[in-house]
Amino acid sequence: MWHEVPHEIEIKLKVEDPLALKKKLKECGFVVVEHRHFESNLVFDFRNSRLRNSRSLLRLRNKGNRHILTFKGPPHPSDSYKIRPEIEMEVRDGKTLQQIFKVLGLRPTFRYEKYRTIYAEKGRRKTADMPLLVFDETPIGPYIELEGPWGWIDRKARRLGYRKEDYIKSSYAALYRKQCRRNGVKPKDMVFHPNKS
Repeated sequence: MWHEVPHEIEIKLKVEDPLALKKKLKECGFVVVEHRHFESNLVFDFRNSRLRNSRSLLRLRNKGNRHILTFKGPPHPSDSYKIRPEIEMEVRDGKTLQQIFKVLGLRPTFRYEKYRTIYAEKGRRKTADMPLLVFDETPIGPYIELEGPWGWIDRKARRLGYRKEDYIKSSYAALYRKQCRRNGVKPKDMVFHPNKS
């Protein structure tokens, strides 16, 4: 079944110095294709956690007036990369969709926020499967994501000063829960304090 579904290949990388990173991105030929914007994400599941237990994800992302529904299937085995089936579509009415989910027995289980800036290589023709680099400012710190073919990810990560040992396959939810455990805090939603802008 999954072989017919498009797959995403991506990694996360922790950013220690955002200003130095932005300078490096310019040196490496990356340009902004989508300016910094706020995103709020709601993850849905059934009461028995059927989706989470099968390592799948159903997410509704709100960015401005846009609502993007994403389903991600179970990850494929990989030592270095996060590889999983992904189906994505834009929906017109996010509130009505949530009402439908409720009737079907789906409920919000986790909310997370971030500010995202999207980069691509200068001169590349824009296509749906164009490799991208995204810079995310999250409540647990800044990260970049590289999404594209394996070779492209490795080349760009190396040029930005990262090694394969730096690759992160975890989701933001998993990284957030890990930080909460480390700090002895009960996990809730991964959201900004009101004064974040």
